[in-house]
Amino acid sequence: MNFLAHIYLSGDDTLLKIGNFVADSIRGKDYINYPTKIQQGVILHREIDTYTDAHEIWRKSKKLIVPQYNHYAAVLIDMYYDHFLAKNWNQYSSIPLEEYAQRFYTELQENFTALPVKVQNFLHIMLEENWLVKYRSIEGLRYILTQMDRRTKGVSKMSFATTELVEHYDTFEEHFSTFFTELQKHLIDFKKTERYLLK
Repeated sequence: MNFLAHIYLSGDDTLLKIGNFVADSIRGKDYINYPTKIQQGVILHREIDTYTDAHEIWRKSKKLIVPQYNHYAAVLIDMYYDHFLAKNWNQYSSIPLEEYAQRFYTELQENFTALPVKVQNFLHIMLEENWLVKYRSIEGLRYILTQMDRRTKGVSKMSFATTELVEHYDTFEEHFSTFFTELQKHLIDFKKTERYLLK
């Protein structure tokens, strides 16, 4: 799961969403230095990642592109799945994606000082390029993957990865739909655990 899915799976609480969004920029137990809701967001993010990496359907998706992209395949499947969430957004939310994204961008700006420095440094680019909405089109996704590829100096070859997305489009979409439903069900139970509730 990438940014859009992590934010969506956090529900409506602003700090919970922010914690889930910034989790990859917080090391180990450093999250305990943040407010409770941000801590819960980080914990939720890590649970989503753990569940995702072990899930049979996600692994099937990954297997389709491992030969071409090796260890970058996991990142690409997360990006593909965000594409399908954005594309089919009206199935998951009554709020239009453009409005949802702008609301979250505003929440990030209002809580800028609470963000890790790494996130502060890329936030202006995310907002200017409207990443969360860009995921919705293949062209937009290709643009973002090209930027990511440049940061690896072309080693990842991610700028070409929409080729495989298009080639296996229906399969990936079916995988996402089934997986995302199961993930949501899993999180309902996880949010009742002592680990998440910080007890």
